[in-house]
This record gives sequence, C-alpha cells and structure tokens, in this order.
Amino acid sequence: MATFTRAVAATDRRSKNSLKPSSQPASVRPNFIIILCDNLGYGDFGSFGSKINRTPHIDQLAREGMRLTSFYSSSPVCTPSRASLMTGCYAQRVGMHISDKGGWVLQPVSAIGLNPSQVTIAEILKARDYATACLGKWHLGDQPEFLPTRHGFDYYLGIPYSEDMVPQHTPSWPPLPLIRNETVVEAPVDLTSMTKRYVQEAALFIRKNQDKPFFLYFAHHLPGSRKLPVVDPQFHGKSANGRYGDSVEEIDWSVGRIMSELKKLGLDNRTLVVLTSDNGTPHRKGGSNAPMGGWAYSTAEGGMRMPCIVRWPNKVPAGRTCDQLCTMMDLLPTFAALAGTAAPRDRIIDGKNIWPLWSGSTGVKSPHKVFYYYMINQLQAVRSGKWKLHLPLKKIRGRLVNRPLKLIDLSKDPQEANNLSQQHPDIVQKLMSLAEQARLDLGDLNRPATNQRPPGHVDHPTPRIILN
Repeated sequence: MATFTRAVAATDRRSKNSLKPSSQPASVRPNFIIILCDNLGYGDFGSFGSKINRTPHIDQLAREGMRLTSFYSSSPVCTPSRASLMTGCYAQRVGMHISDKGGWVLQPVSAIGLNPSQVTIAEILKARDYATACLGKWHLGDQPEFLPTRHGFDYYLGIPYSEDMVPQHTPSWPPLPLIRNETVVEAPVDLTSMTKRYVQEAALFIRKNQDKPFFLYFAHHLPGSRKLPVVDPQFHGKSANGRYGDSVEEIDWSVGRIMSELKKLGLDNRTLVVLTSDNGTPHRKGGSNAPMGGWAYSTAEGGMRMPCIVRWPNKVPAGRTCDQLCTMMDLLPTFAALAGTAAPRDRIIDGKNIWPLWSGSTGVKSPHKVFYYYMINQLQAVRSGKWKLHLPLKKIRGRLVNRPLKLIDLSKDPQEANNLSQQHPDIVQKLMSLAEQARLDLGDLNRPATNQRPPGHVDHPTPRIILN
C-alpha cells in the first residue's frame, strides 16, 4: 500500500468543516448533470456551426437552453481543466497545472493527484444531501487516495486517465484499467462498449435517486486523444466525417438517452444540464474549432474557448445565446448557490456565481474582470472584456519561439489574426498590469506563486492492475 502524504496549505486546514448548509436554502434545489467531452472542438456540434456532424439531440438541448459562446476552460489540456471544474480554481491555484514528471497532464502511476484537502463540487453538494456519481474519464490521479470516491462521489465507474495512455504507447504503462469505486474490474478496458455502459449506469443512478437531489458527472473519453477515436461498432463508419464524426455522433446519442431518461421519470424540469468539453480539439482530421483560431494544447481561442450549453426548463431561457465571459471554474460557485449553500470561504476560489447570466437577467455583465491563459506554469495571454493580449514569449515548453506581443479584439477577430497593439497602447498597458497581478498570485516561469496550494502526493505509487 502506498504511503500517503497530505501536503496541505495552511488555508486548507478548515476545509471540510466549512461545508455547512446555508441557513437560507434555495427554493428549488435542482439536480445537476455535467456532460464533459474530451478534446472536442468549438465547432463540432450543429448548434455551434458544424455542417457535417449530425448532433440532433445536442442541438435540441441548445434550442431548449442557452448557448454560452465565450465559455472557457482554464487550460488547453486535460488534467488542469478537470481540476478547475472540480475545485472552482485555476489549476495553478491547486497545484494541478504540472505533472510529477514536469509534463502538462498526469500519466499512469503518477505520484501526485488532486489533494483530498481541496473541496470539490461533489463534496459541496453531498453536504446538501445530494447523491453523487462520476462516470468516465477522471484524470486527477490514479492512486486510491485521489480517485473520485475520495472527492465526494458516492460512486465511480470509469478510466483514471486518457484513453491513449496504454502500453502500446509507453511499454512501462499498465493496461488501461476500468475502475469501479476503487477496484479495477477490467484491464485492459474494452473502450468500444464504454459509452453504452456509462449510459446504462447513468440511467440506473438517475432512477435510483429520482426522489432526492443528485449530481451526475458524465465525463466522456470521446473524441479522445487518439488520431482515430475508438467508437462503438454501432457508430463505426456511420457519419460523413470519418471516425471523428462517428465519435461526435456517439456522444450525441448518449446525450439523447440521458435526456430521454429524465423526461420519462418526470425529472426534466428539475434538472440543470451543462454540456461542454475539457479543451479544444487538436490538429487532426475531422475536428473543428471554427470559428476560433488555433488548436488544443495551445492558449489560442481554439484551445480554450469551449462550446457550452446550459439547460433547465423554465429557469434558463430557451433559445438564448450568452456571449459574456464565463469559465469552467464558475460551475462550483453557481451550483453551490443553486443548492442553497456557498463555495468555501476559507480559501481563494477563482470561479464566480454566474446564475444571473444563465437566468437571462437583463443587462447582466460577466463577473470576470480578467481571465488568464496558462500553459503549465507559464502565463501566455490575458483577456479583459473583448481584448486579449498574447504576452511576448521567448520560450514555450523549452523551445525558442520569440513570439511578439499581440493584441486581439475578440469581438471581431476570433481567429486572432490582426495585431492591434500599435493602435491601442493604453489597452496593452492595462493588460500587462493585469498579467503582473497574475504572476504575483499564481506564478509564472521562474516566478513562484504566493497563493498556490499543493497537490496530493503518495510516496510509492503502484500500477492499477487486476491481481490474479
């Protein structure tokens, strides 16, 4: 058994005791469902511009809910973005921005993971008597100490990291495991059947908890990180967009099944559904981040601006589009408020309660004055309002690039093609000042952070394999 070291910042020591229900509970406590895709592009759904992928169920979700068109992940890669979703913080804040090997995501048998001292969405809702389940890709630590069951989830079934992290890629990695709660039940997992199995588990969880509030986190491994996504034979070769399109249409099918289950049980009007992706699609055949420029694994808009749909009948206005800046970090404080409680007050939480935006209140503006684009431990860009400043960089991930300063008006130029820095030196100066605030707070290359909490750490990580 691995020896576990709790590396806990002083500000975290009161964390679990701070999760007390509000004395003024919300009049309606909705169920919550987050459907998170993996490496899916901004332009991959019909409702976000795709002319080739068939996504009728997702497009219906958009018609019945609200499209968020300036919704950001906190990172262009998996582990940091998922850490932000769970904690409401920049990944740099919770020490999940860099792996134990100096990479941008956790690899199998990692010595670090999301620190159990952090407070997650699941823990906040569990303290309000919600049933909680996590299905799918986790990627916040594969050791038992870091699994969803240690972070507020009653039940977990899924893979602990990316679907391409297999022995064929790196021989020292174990077979890709399927974990139920904290036990490996299959290795290697049959990925072709997993979406269908997750849907079955989701339906079972919803039926079991139909008489109490619940939180379901459904984290797809699709489209995934492989050049050719692994899809169910039912969808293989059925789309007009190759294997990538097959995977998007399999995701759409799963959304349709979940929504059908909610309607069948009469839970439709009591359930808030959020559909988005952890980061954009990488440069490969089939995926599209249009009209955003750039690809996943970069701080271009295509890497970090996500398609997002929010649906809650009679609460979120149908057919509406919101272009105000909001982020994946906002889900935690927003869900907390709707559940009649609040985000932890004993630590910095970067997310904001954006329910006023979702409810369609007139004249409401984004609560975010600034948004920071980080890659691992490097601050690369800053956004405030419609303006985005690409900072001048000499190196990116150790490579010489000598990238010049570049100011973008995102309201007119989502491709980020036109540099307006010469025309607006005052805006440049303002954004450079905001960047310096981020460096003091969250750090930068060769600049230690002043408000960073550590990841969890195990002394002797072991492979997650089935023992005969």
